[in-house]
Amino acid sequence: MTEDTPTIDVGQTIPDATIQIKSEEGVDSIETADYFRDCRVVMITVPGAFTQTCSAKHLPGYIDQADKLKAAGFDKIACLAVNDANVMRAWSLENNAEGIVDMLSDPLHEFSNALGIVRFHGPVLGQRATRCAMVIDNGVLTHIFMEEPAAFEVSSADHVLANI
Repeated sequence: MTEDTPTIDVGQTIPDATIQIKSEEGVDSIETADYFRDCRVVMITVPGAFTQTCSAKHLPGYIDQADKLKAAGFDKIACLAVNDANVMRAWSLENNAEGIVDMLSDPLHEFSNALGIVRFHGPVLGQRATRCAMVIDNGVLTHIFMEEPAAFEVSSADHVLANI
């Protein structure tokens, strides 16, 4: 396996891990088995909230295409990052994503490690999830769109919609 090959593959069940989501009421810990059960999810993973490509292109594309994604049969749109839940909520509010995209916090990169998508992003970001998009149907990975390092092509909302 190369560094750019995920551990998880199409047809496999999403690994068990604990993620966090912050709302006005506080931070909730959620098990991935519960979050992905009985629904179809498109989940993007990003190196970090408030980072340049993530903020200018990746997240906004999913917000802009939310209606088309829902029409394509997605019950949820999620964004996973190795950031704390407070940062993820602030980023959501900054981008008007609340109620559109579930901002999944993976502060200790437990879920990202289990997926096999943690990469070293240099001395500023350190170990973070790499950029990709996944389609998950009732807890099973059906599509994965992994980006090459520093690229933003195959994990865009437009590309996912054209290739599912």
